[in-house]
Formats: sequence, C-alpha cells, structure tokens
Amino acid sequence: MAAEQNHDSAACKRVDQGITRVFQLLGKRWSGPIVAVLVEQPAYFTDLRRAVPGISERMLSDRLAELGAAGLVLREVDEGPPLRVSYRLTEAGAALEPALRELAQWAKVHLPESSAWPETSLERPGRVRA
Repeated sequence: MAAEQNHDSAACKRVDQGITRVFQLLGKRWSGPIVAVLVEQPAYFTDLRRAVPGISERMLSDRLAELGAAGLVLREVDEGPPLRVSYRLTEAGAALEPALRELAQWAKVHLPESSAWPETSLERPGRVRA
C-alpha cells in the first residue's frame, strides 16, 4: 500500500492573485518585450516596431492599448508636422525595471540561447529539410 501523503491539497491549488494578474498582462506574447524596450527610454511607434522583431503593427497597437489601460504606458501625440505618437512608461511601468532585470539575468543562466522554442524554431516536427 502506498503511504498516504499528509498535506493540504487546497493549498496546492491556490495561486497568488498578484502573480496571476502580472502574468495575465505581461505573460501575453509581446507585452514583456515592449515594456523592456520602454524601460530604457520612451519610443515612437515605428521605433518600437523595429525594436520588437516579428510584431505586426496591429499587435503592437493592441498590446500598447492593453498596457495603457493597465496604467503602465502613456501614449503621447506630437502634432508635428509630421504627426508622431510616442510611448513611455508611467511610474508604475517604470517600477517593473528591477523585476525585468532579474528575469533577464535568470534567463541568461537558466535559458541558454541555444534552446529552441517552438514559436521560433525553423524546424517543425514532421518537416524534412533538404
């Protein structure tokens, strides 16, 4: 007979609500890299698009709107000419900098660049390369 484990199974099911909210927002594809770019300095929309390879204009616009609604990013319009839109972090967004730096350091140690991620891998299961 297997030994019965003595633990509170309800405790295993609880996830910190703060962690849940953070990952609901920053865990979305592209959100973290956008914030990471803006931690360095404010940026125009076109500069953000160049800084985050692979993101479409529509996705960048959507993510910036979400980050703005969450109070992390401010959108500022320079009437020009030419009309330009820039984005910068709010105080709350800028407060993410230490956590982002820690995550970047953790990734350097625990997620080597040679790791192949499914979204970025050129080789997919079942695909034969010539």
